[in-house]
Parts: sequence; C-alpha cells; structure tokens
Amino acid sequence: MKEILAILPGTVRSILTALPSAVREQLEEIRLRQNQPLEIRYGQQSSYVSATGQLTANARQGWPFPEEQAVKLLNLISQHSLYTLEEELKRGYITVTGGHRIGIAGKVVLDKGTVKGIRDVTSFNIRIAREKKGVAQKVLPYLFDKGRVHNTLLISPPQGGKTTLLRDIARYVSYGNEWCSSRKVGIVDERSELAGCLNGVPQRDVGPRTDVLDACPKAEGMMMMIRSMSPDVLIVDEVGRPEDGEAVWEAIHAGVSVICSAHGSQIEEAARRPALGKLMQSGVFSRYILLDRSRGVGTIHGIYDQNLKLVRREEAAWSS
Repeated sequence: MKEILAILPGTVRSILTALPSAVREQLEEIRLRQNQPLEIRYGQQSSYVSATGQLTANARQGWPFPEEQAVKLLNLISQHSLYTLEEELKRGYITVTGGHRIGIAGKVVLDKGTVKGIRDVTSFNIRIAREKKGVAQKVLPYLFDKGRVHNTLLISPPQGGKTTLLRDIARYVSYGNEWCSSRKVGIVDERSELAGCLNGVPQRDVGPRTDVLDACPKAEGMMMMIRSMSPDVLIVDEVGRPEDGEAVWEAIHAGVSVICSAHGSQIEEAARRPALGKLMQSGVFSRYILLDRSRGVGTIHGIYDQNLKLVRREEAAWSS
C-alpha cells in the first residue's frame, strides 16, 4: 500500500489508512468518482467508506470525492505534467510505480474519429497489483510434456486471477522448474499489467530470461518479439480480436509456444468468440485452464486437454 498511498491526496490517504488492517490487506480496487462516495473492493465484496474510514453499505454515508481532490490526484499521478502521460491517457489508464494500474474516465477528446486523449477526468479506478509468487505451482505439472511447453489458454471472468497466474507461469518458465528447464520468455504486455513496467522496466518478477514489450498492441507485439528476441515461449494477456488470433496462429506455427488468456466464464463461451473459436477448433491449444471466483480469486475450476477432457479439478483458491 505504500506505493499507492504515496500518489494519493492527503485526505484520501488518511481515510484509507484508517481502514481496518484486514481490509487494507485485501484491497483490490479503490474507486474515486467526482462528487460520489469513495468505494473499495476487497476480498469478494464492495463497500463505501466514510470520512473516518468506516465501511458502510449506505452511499449517503460514504465520503464524497470532491473536484479539487480529483484535480490534485491527476497532478500527483502525472507529477504535474499531463503532457508526459499523453499516450497513457489515450489508452484510458495509467501505470504507476509498483505496476498498479489507474483506470480513468471523463471527457474524451477525438481527432478525426480517433481517441486523442481524455480531459476533465472525473473517475479513477486504482487497481492494486498484488504479486503472488507460487500460485502457478498447482498447474505447472500439466503445462509441460517431456520438456515441451503446452500451448495453453487461460479462461477467466474479470478479476478471476488470470493475470496473476499468467505472470507466475512466466516467472517459472523463465527461471526453470522441475518439469521444464529455463526458457527464453517474451511478454507482450499491452495493458502494462503482467510485468507492471515503469519506463520500460518490469516492476514484477517475471524471471531473468524474460523480455517485455510494454504498452504494445498484442498482435503487432507478438510478431515483433519473434523477429527481434527469438523467444521460446510467448506470454500474452487477454487475446480475442481477429488480429490477435492470427498472431497466435503465426507464432505457434513458427515454433514458439504460446501461453495466453481470454475473458470468459466457460470454455464454450470463449469458443463462441470468432478469433478464439477458430484457434480452438484448429486444435492449437493442448491445455485449457478455467478459473473463477467461486472460492475466492484464483479458483482453478478445471484443467482440460486438447479434446476438452478434464485433466484435473482443483477446488482451492490461492486467495483463500
């Protein structure tokens, strides 16, 4: 929390510091909306927060985030230079020290139909990046076959833990483990969440043999990574667009193993997305990992093979 508190205006910082320690330790999101009550998400629940740090379900009792605090927060994030965040503002989020991501909303500025940036920012969603080393241990035995890395698709609804798991898989593959020797890993991190780069430097431990293309579109980044860094394994988060599917196809047929993720609550749901459905029908993925939040973040609902046959069911969650 020190990294988060350091970029918050004093009033917001004081309120969050007053939260019960058990709540602070589970914080996932801090939502600040101009003239609306401060809201947090922790564990598997959400709550408003009063001016004294008390949790409440009543929005009227929550501390309203004033306009001057919104301006101050944006200045703190940008170090009083919004110009330096021009590219981030186009994407709708800003990554800060520690790999934490701050989503923003407000008045969108268009230039010939293309988003040029966001001004009059009125909403902030601070997503707290929590590095959980070791969470991939349960799935590692199923990702390798005689040293070969299975092409794998992680499927999870939002906040199901897929990015955390994907990051830890990258770390294990890069360092090497009992099922696989150390491999060169390439991460294409379009949303700056996997490696949490700041000025191009990963803020998370993604391994010693890992190269990261930060804030780069996935499809273009995968081809760039293959041409320039010759990875053994490509790690990519949230594929789904047609160009993403084509890039995954090209990478796999170039001899590179791909471990990626996609949104979905069921394998069948992911298969209905055109780009993913084509890949799945072609049989390029030999492992599927389905995650949910039924027992907390990171519940491994099941691990499946190429024919969608259940290989293992895991009921525990790493957050429990």
